[in-house]
Amino acid sequence: MSHPDPYGSTEPRGWDRPAPALPWPDTDLEPGPWRPAPAAPTHPTEPGGYARPGAAPDTYAAPDTYAAPDTYAGPDTYAGPYPNSGRRHDGPGRYDGPPAGDRGRPDGPEHRGPWGEPARDDEYPTAQIAPVRDEPTDQIPAVRDEPEPEPPPGRRGRGRRRASAERPPTTTPTTSRAGRNLPAAIGVGVVLGAAVVVPLFFFMPAFLAVLATAVGIGIWEMARAVRRSGAHPPLAPLVAGGVITVGLAWFAGPDALCLGLLVTVLGTMIWRLGDGPGNYQRDLTAATLIAVYVPFLAGFAAMLAAAPGDGHLRVLVTLVAVVLSDTGGYAAGVSFGKHPMAPTISPKKSWEGFAGSVTAAAAGSAVLLWVLFDVAPWWGALFGMAISVSAVLGDLAESMIKRDLGVKDMSNLLPGHGGLMDRLDSILFAVPVAYLLLAVFVPVVS
Repeated sequence: MSHPDPYGSTEPRGWDRPAPALPWPDTDLEPGPWRPAPAAPTHPTEPGGYARPGAAPDTYAAPDTYAAPDTYAGPDTYAGPYPNSGRRHDGPGRYDGPPAGDRGRPDGPEHRGPWGEPARDDEYPTAQIAPVRDEPTDQIPAVRDEPEPEPPPGRRGRGRRRASAERPPTTTPTTSRAGRNLPAAIGVGVVLGAAVVVPLFFFMPAFLAVLATAVGIGIWEMARAVRRSGAHPPLAPLVAGGVITVGLAWFAGPDALCLGLLVTVLGTMIWRLGDGPGNYQRDLTAATLIAVYVPFLAGFAAMLAAAPGDGHLRVLVTLVAVVLSDTGGYAAGVSFGKHPMAPTISPKKSWEGFAGSVTAAAAGSAVLLWVLFDVAPWWGALFGMAISVSAVLGDLAESMIKRDLGVKDMSNLLPGHGGLMDRLDSILFAVPVAYLLLAVFVPVVS
């Protein structure tokens, strides 16, 4: 015996129900004016579909509403989404099982619907997917690095310049183990030597002009470098005072050299007053350092050249001793250098290089002073050793200044050498020692 229809309607149920009217107008399927679906009941009803006394009649099962094919259409059959899947359900606790067409579907309690029917495939899409198995990696073929395809002939890569007869290929400059561009350094050294030696032997006043020009450039490089520390020494009084200092040393000797240094420092102090009191002490300290380091020490070179009779030879033996010291130290350091001499100041200088500097300068000066001034070879060797030590100390002093300022070179004026002060550092410390020793070994002939 089937249960009474809880909705009390005489309408056919399930799949026997006629196709409902669509809730939207469609002239191809159902011509005519569109009529909205009736609203859902706004009041509760009694079990069995009977309204409580005084309630409006139930309008739920109106023929104009749209009934989806998957809805439950009564207690007798279940209209599921699968063909031939209708089954009886006589009440709670009784279920006849899935039909033959549903065999093999997930049928556990967790895979059943609210009425005990098996779950649909669209609700559990991964139910039919085979489990993933761990494949052994030794069967996977190894990935090979394929070579990059070669560019077609006749085309060049991006950023490369094509060489031709008018345009030679670009080559990297040859650098030595000391970090210099060796061909450029040799070429610039030869030019500088010629600029000093030629006027020294042929026209002495031209040598004074060369010396004054070198002093002006050195002052400019030093003033430019110390600005990295925040000091701004006035450039104009330093250059003018440096040239005056060298000229006074040339014409009047040591006393005039000291007077020129005093005039330079006082002139710098007065000039700096125009910029106000801010950083006055720091600027004046930097200016005094530059005045002593460049024009005052260079004044001894002017006094060497101004010696009557053999001034040009005195300058020559001093420069040759410095060159031999640098060359011997470079050769020995590159070949045998293993023990750093001052790693925090100049890491590339070694004790082996220092030994080479002293040896080369001593040997060369012994021969040169014996030939030119008829001085005993051991005095000439002593002269060369003193010049070598002072030249190395001058190089270390400038390296310390550059380390303190955080610069590698004073400027990039000379290819392969850096700035002019990078070449004058050894000479500036060597010329006062040479002036003193030559005044003892070779007295001035008036």
